[in-house]
Amino acid sequence: MTIYDISQKAGVSIATVSRVMNGSTNVRPETKQRVLDVIKEYGYSPNAFARGLGLNTMQAVGIICADCSDMFLAKAIYYVEQELRNAGYEGILCCSGYDLEGKKEALQVLLQKHVDSVILIGSHFLYEDDESNEYIKTAAKTIPIMLLNADFDCPNVYCAFCDDFKATYESTSYLIENGSKRILHLYDSTSYSGRRKLAGYQSSMLAHDLPLEKEMCAYFKGDRESATEIASFLDEVWESGVHFDAISCSNDYMAMGAVRFARARQLNVPDEFQIMGYNNTVLTTCSYPELSSVDNKIEMISGQIVQTLVEILNGKQMPQKTIVSPEIICRETTK
Repeated sequence: MTIYDISQKAGVSIATVSRVMNGSTNVRPETKQRVLDVIKEYGYSPNAFARGLGLNTMQAVGIICADCSDMFLAKAIYYVEQELRNAGYEGILCCSGYDLEGKKEALQVLLQKHVDSVILIGSHFLYEDDESNEYIKTAAKTIPIMLLNADFDCPNVYCAFCDDFKATYESTSYLIENGSKRILHLYDSTSYSGRRKLAGYQSSMLAHDLPLEKEMCAYFKGDRESATEIASFLDEVWESGVHFDAISCSNDYMAMGAVRFARARQLNVPDEFQIMGYNNTVLTTCSYPELSSVDNKIEMISGQIVQTLVEILNGKQMPQKTIVSPEIICRETTK
């Protein structure tokens, strides 16, 4: 028996069941009684009763990320934990790794701890096939599941994310409008975010009547934090006969490698060769020249996902998606 089953048997929404369990007064007495009758009849006793059946909560929220050493994910964790603490909730962090089974296991561990919700940080938790996303759907039948930086249509799943398609479309267009015509898109992930960035790059090229060439979409499989490996990879692409006058990178690590490649090739940045990063991390100002990058507003979407969660746990109706617009930050690697 899950919260989803209760909603079906009582003839109400999952949100209404959640409001009853969290003690909200924004439920009609007869509706509340109908929900409580179903709970009593079927002996429902998950974390709702552990929380005092609407009279109290564990005041704990699970946080799962694939890799907390990742600069972008670590920053998101910091902002999320700060916002949770300010709202009176404790964050319980699990690092799952990128393997699907690890993600399932981490989610189950948190569910067994009877947390009030789980926040999944990063787009690596979503897959292209429905079967691989079933673990999220199943968990959402019990508690609200929050996705930071990913978009997923599912009951009781709430999302806050930057529009990666728009971001990469606009950043690629910026490079084109400033003189680049042969732009390499360098990426290291086929996650939801990675797929959206690739689509944005392709759409921008087409919109500017520039050819789409398979070899101009370069997938790097090595150590994503090694500027040396990234530079060597780009050199191999160049030596294969694929030449380019700009690189659109899926993150700032890759842009650092692109700067190293350009320096080794004695390409004049930015007059002859432009480089655009992504995430606007601290790496942008550690680089020489300083990196232009897309600011995907990680602090804003982190705050928004926690704000949405707190309102849901207080029994309020909230929008299922919050989409934030990106900003291109121009520094020394673009004109």
